[in-house]
Amino acid sequence: MDTPKKGRLFLIPNVLGDTAPLEVVPMSVKKTIESLRYFVFEKEKAGRAFVKRICPSVPQNAIGVFLLNKFTTTEALHEMLVPLQNGENVGLITDAGCPGIADPGADLVALAHQNHIRVTPLVGPSSILLAVMASGLNGQSFAFNGYLPIDKAERKKVIKQFEKKSKEIQQTQVFIETPYRNNALLEELCKSLRPETRLSIACDLTLTTEFIRTEAAENWKKIKADLLRRPAVFSFLAS
Repeated sequence: MDTPKKGRLFLIPNVLGDTAPLEVVPMSVKKTIESLRYFVFEKEKAGRAFVKRICPSVPQNAIGVFLLNKFTTTEALHEMLVPLQNGENVGLITDAGCPGIADPGADLVALAHQNHIRVTPLVGPSSILLAVMASGLNGQSFAFNGYLPIDKAERKKVIKQFEKKSKEIQQTQVFIETPYRNNALLEELCKSLRPETRLSIACDLTLTTEFIRTEAAENWKKIKADLLRRPAVFSFLAS
């Protein structure tokens, strides 16, 4: 018996907030979703809602769903390969933005490569890239560093370390934070960074409430920016 041709793992971008999907993702995403019957979501409710919004014609009871998040076991991760090994295409959709960037989707992508399964990334919004694009900071060299430590003393230490690195190699340093801690992070950045270090904040990207501004760290102390519970990306470049 011939071995079935392996399916493809499609990396499908999600919207960054409450906006009409086809305003920020291309029609090719909609067409791909319509062709799929297996999906990997971070949260089932959010994933199904996105599929329903962009492709209402896809019957929800006809799709197979896997969950990939911090609770996913190694065994469950390998089970996601079964449809792919049997020739079925699978769509990986994160809660917001692009799969594999600041989300656990990278684990499945790595496993797909190890098993010689074709991986196809689709075009869509990435808050990190959009933030760097709009910052006016160094877009030739930048590093996404994820989350800073929660402990205040450790966080201050790490900020200083990244600022030193930024100055030495002229590299933009990029971070995200849990939205309810955004204001606290901004306050800490204002205290810890040198006055002349340029700090950029990109908030609610692609939404009607979008806010993007780049100022010297010293100037941010005078700006009343309420970032509470609003998805934000923080970037800085030391001079």
